[in-house]
Amino acid sequence: MAINIGLSDKQRQGVVNLLNQALADAYLLLIKTKKYHWDVVGPQFRSLHTLWEEHYEALTISIDEIAERARMLGGYPLGTAEGFLKHATIREHAGDLPSANEMVSRLVTDHEQVIRNLRTAIEQSAEEYKDEGTADFFTGLMQQHEDMAWMLRSFVEGEALQSSGDRDNSLRTPAEA
Repeated sequence: MAINIGLSDKQRQGVVNLLNQALADAYLLLIKTKKYHWDVVGPQFRSLHTLWEEHYEALTISIDEIAERARMLGGYPLGTAEGFLKHATIREHAGDLPSANEMVSRLVTDHEQVIRNLRTAIEQSAEEYKDEGTADFFTGLMQQHEDMAWMLRSFVEGEALQSSGDRDNSLRTPAEA
């Protein structure tokens, strides 16, 4: 049955391609988050282990929503490791075991990459493909990644403040510290 929702086949396929890129990045981010959840050690173990569990549970839900959005538009979501690796803009760090702070930094970098990608996808969805529904969907995803990046960034910033020994740093802006 033909889909008649006010978008051409070309518009819908363009948006599905954007969704698949977001799906690939989300899947790799899920894998990295779970891996770090399993491997983290040190004084931050408990807080990071718990935080990353919250993050990978949220990522699991959003992955399903991204795939279902692609299906709503008549497309098919990626579903193989090969497809995820081919379309993702973030990369694995196979074969190494970073420190807890490096794990956090890498995840911040990845979330920030996803946020930048989603900003572009929002614009393309709305302007190029005239699909405001998917643009709104991408906006919600972007806000989730902004929240996760903020939580992780706050952890790293808190470590820097704590280790500096300068109690007055807590009152300064990052540029002043």
